[in-house]
Amino acid sequence: MNIGPHQLRNRVFVAPMAGVTDRPFRQLCKSLGAGYAVSEMAASNPRLWASVKTSRRTDHDGEMEPKAVQIAGADPEMMAEAARFNVDRGAQIIDINMGCPAKKVCNQLSGSALMADEPLALAIVEAVACAVDVPVTVKMRIGPTRERRNAVRLARLAQSAGAAMITVHGRSRACGFNGAAEYDTIAEVKQALDIPVVANGDIDSPRKAAQVLAYTGADAVMIGRAAQGRPWIFREIAHFLSTGEELAAPGPDEVHRLLRAHLLDHYAFYGEFVGVRTARKHVGWYMAGSRAWGLVKDDFNAIEDAELQLGAIGRLFEQESMRQDPGRPSGSPVDEKKYERRSAA
Repeated sequence: MNIGPHQLRNRVFVAPMAGVTDRPFRQLCKSLGAGYAVSEMAASNPRLWASVKTSRRTDHDGEMEPKAVQIAGADPEMMAEAARFNVDRGAQIIDINMGCPAKKVCNQLSGSALMADEPLALAIVEAVACAVDVPVTVKMRIGPTRERRNAVRLARLAQSAGAAMITVHGRSRACGFNGAAEYDTIAEVKQALDIPVVANGDIDSPRKAAQVLAYTGADAVMIGRAAQGRPWIFREIAHFLSTGEELAAPGPDEVHRLLRAHLLDHYAFYGEFVGVRTARKHVGWYMAGSRAWGLVKDDFNAIEDAELQLGAIGRLFEQESMRQDPGRPSGSPVDEKKYERRSAA
């Protein structure tokens, strides 16, 4: 599969997730089989470009190509300038955020709020596509609400304005992340377009990925929350799509090795003070299947030293009680509060 001139290794992609898909996480996912990854959304407001947060979100130093940056905003001229700024910094693909349902984003009339203003959404795609000579892609939802599904019409407009690929999350803005994703709209978008279409939403296992691809006819799948604490899901899905066979889940030793490597890269990227604190959520996701985690979580999250944090993780993996929860379906997120209740009982 190609996005413009860029030939991808496979059709299993990493979804952009604020606070998650930083450079260390993207690199890890790519090393574990992801064919493509998009950065966290970067602000289009030029007053924020010099901020530490935006600088980190657009840092692709040493990253496996192609390097893709997602931008968010509601002003066509500002979005075009943001696209040029990021291309000058090494971005090889620009993705326009029309899918984020977060209130703080939608309250600025950006993210999935743009789907309710089709003329503005079209103007943004046109402005960005004219501003840069790299492929421009769009990530959207099925519509403002389930009753106002306009993804097919908006995707057609985006294609005519120069979009090179469309990703559709199978929920509306109003749904947020509640309820089940639907794939009928994604199938309709695929039928309506000539450019690649990517299916996103509730894809949490190799078999689910294959089912969604077959049902929608999409060119690729994009994985979001199911990759949190389980970055090897990309190799599992890619292998299944290629061979029809399921890979064995990684054992504790490999999980420990991957987590340690992830954290070392994470500390180097953020510095120890910020890195230790922002690593806690990643560790929680990795450890969600551990019976010991609920007992030590609070003490672990009080650690403020990188070496002590790594040491605590090592001890967790050494405990005989550290094993995958047999009641956890493959690829399904674990309710950590449920674990804490069960452990306390």
